[in-house]
Amino acid sequence: MIILITGASHTGKTALAQKLLEKCKFPYLSIDHLKMGLIRSGNTELTPMSDDADLTDYLWPIVCEMIKTAIENKQNLIIEGCYIPFDWSKNFEKEYLDNIRYYCLVMSEDYIRNHFADIKRYASVIENRLDDEGCTLESVLKDNSHILELAINHNVNYVLIDDKYEIDINL
Repeated sequence: MIILITGASHTGKTALAQKLLEKCKFPYLSIDHLKMGLIRSGNTELTPMSDDADLTDYLWPIVCEMIKTAIENKQNLIIEGCYIPFDWSKNFEKEYLDNIRYYCLVMSEDYIRNHFADIKRYASVIENRLDDEGCTLESVLKDNSHILELAINHNVNYVLIDDKYEIDINL
């Protein structure tokens, strides 16, 4: 089984992937790690500051082929990151889709307003964020609103974090 976890920045994608790794013993791939490996090795002209659309266009085809390879080898894998497009399923035939679960994490406006200090405090719970100055209440509200709109428009599975930060994914 392949588990895709995407969503707005600071929604806990990496923390959820870590939790699932510990629970299910599935390995996980951070698309950010792939991105930085390709950038640092000089295999792309893109930078960490490149446009998200450009990064998605570059990284997603690579990730798709990794997913297909894992499924063909009957291997489990958790993949997390913000570079999973909302029309992700168009890249897979039915036999692959049957083995993929997709989750998009989104925080509600109320949750963000009531828990913004917690969002900032847990930002580096799994990976160190070297520069988190761009994470403001306004940016988190805008990002989550945009991601929720896209999730609804693309009719994808999303997990709305509204009252408490509790995410339970049944596999």
